[in-house]
Amino acid sequence: MSIENSVHQESRPNSIISYVGDLPNICSLAGLACTTLAIYYSILGVYSAAMIGMIWAVAFDWADGLIARRMKGRTGDDRIFGGQLDVLIDVVSYGVTPAILLLSYGKFDLLYLPGAFLMLAASAIRLSYFSTFGLAGGTKYTGLALDNNNIILVFIFLLEGVFSEGVFSAILYASGLGLAALNVSQIKTPKLSGNPINVLILAAYTLVMTVIYGWKLT
Repeated sequence: MSIENSVHQESRPNSIISYVGDLPNICSLAGLACTTLAIYYSILGVYSAAMIGMIWAVAFDWADGLIARRMKGRTGDDRIFGGQLDVLIDVVSYGVTPAILLLSYGKFDLLYLPGAFLMLAASAIRLSYFSTFGLAGGTKYTGLALDNNNIILVFIFLLEGVFSEGVFSAILYASGLGLAALNVSQIKTPKLSGNPINVLILAAYTLVMTVIYGWKLT
């Protein structure tokens, strides 16, 4: 074992869950809890509750980044662990959850399986790419950031009562495939998270959607 590895081994924390007390990681896990609820209610077919879970997952995701950037005294290990945790949760929140939503709304018909796979694959490919090569600096992303998947799908789902179930299934399928294509595209999209004005807009959007879908649940 090299000296570098020995030092790293000695500085390793006593337990895996020692990082859970880090405030940004608490936010990340709160977002994962919202995602778990979204998946649960999607499977049950209670889509209004699923939408609330999906949009709050985005809110907590943005919050953890804001808190992490403003906190002082975080170590390099804290940042690396938080970044890895964030990536793994993003796959579940913005890949697995929309895929399950599509499958559930399609009554788990085999026809919807390719769409669900492509949505999940696009999220995994995108996150793997940026985990490998990093994010370019500036105010723009290459491709559509994954958090937009939930933001857009929550809005699209407002149309569920406007169209018949069959038509809306087709709209949801096309939307999912369109988002997957944008996730891995080369188009430049604005970086929304981190901007205080955008954070306020997301907060308002989250509250409005929570009220609308909460009302639908009553």
